Amino acid sequence: MTAQIDKPRVLVTGSAGFIGFHLARLLLAEGFRVHGCDGMTEYYDVTLKQRRHQILLQDPNFTATEALLENNKTVEQVTTGFRPDVIVHLAAQAGVRYSLEAPRTYIESNIIGTFNVMEAARNQQVRHLLMASTSSIYGANDDMPFRETDKADLQLTIYAATKKANESMAHSYAHLWNIPTTMFRFFTVYGPWGRPDLAYFKFTEAILNGRPIDIYNHGDMYRDFTYVDDLVRGIRLLIDVPPVRPDNPEDIKAGDSLSPVAPYRIVNIGNSQKVRLLDFIEALEDALGVKAERNYMGMQKGDVAATWANADLLHALTGYSPQTDYRDGLRAFVDWYRDYARS
Repeated sequence: MTAQIDKPRVLVTGSAGFIGFHLARLLLAEGFRVHGCDGMTEYYDVTLKQRRHQILLQDPNFTATEALLENNKTVEQVTTGFRPDVIVHLAAQAGVRYSLEAPRTYIESNIIGTFNVMEAARNQQVRHLLMASTSSIYGANDDMPFRETDKADLQLTIYAATKKANESMAHSYAHLWNIPTTMFRFFTVYGPWGRPDLAYFKFTEAILNGRPIDIYNHGDMYRDFTYVDDLVRGIRLLIDVPPVRPDNPEDIKAGDSLSPVAPYRIVNIGNSQKVRLLDFIEALEDALGVKAERNYMGMQKGDVAATWANADLLHALTGYSPQTDYRDGLRAFVDWYRDYARS
């Protein structure tokens, strides 16, 4: 009789957030023990975050701590008590536009908080540290689709700059302390239980309440819309593929972002389909059965006209490629939203 191998214990930061909630739910469904850590900040409706956590807490394999990662003693207590084998660090101050209003918040959360998580990963000697980055890293790059091996030094917002700093910090720790580390760059994530500050959520609320929607750059924008279930499936599979410091850098395959001097890799997770914003809005109107009143505006400061992922590396590592069509994903979101709005 073959002995059962225990699944790794996973600490998920930002577990009451949009992506963290979906990832924790997927891990629990696969039998992992998960501890969530979330600061429950008031950047958007805390009630929504609390409801996500309440769902997760129905599973006996889920426990949680409500605390800010900027508090190093709390991070030490959580990791020492739970003893994670894997850390998936999703907690951050999100939002490109909010970073124009409150840049200091991004330094405190995304730099100091992330440093504390990295220190905890070092002290616990985790098998794999996975941390969220963003497609905003690519900034002023205009050669698309974006590849992980592209030079990306022209960030356009403090949010993107803090995430770029996270990538550099993580690389140094992977090199110094031999911590297998994967950074994943998200591309315009959407879906049920989403963040109310995201465009598709705000569009839905406005359309159903007869208010106009603001469309920047007169709709001449493109995004690589990635359905949240596809995203967390990619993260889940990457957990099983920790990078290994190469013995010979010349053996690194073309297109692989593996560092030549550290067990460190960057991976795009995107749908690999560039969709026009106006087509996305039309699909949302179809799902809602209501036409939007449109308010066309100029480009917003810090925004970019297009994002588009090359996700070949994700497929090479895991055999998986996100593929949910945005029309199907929007229908799923609208179904959830109608139920949520009635509750």
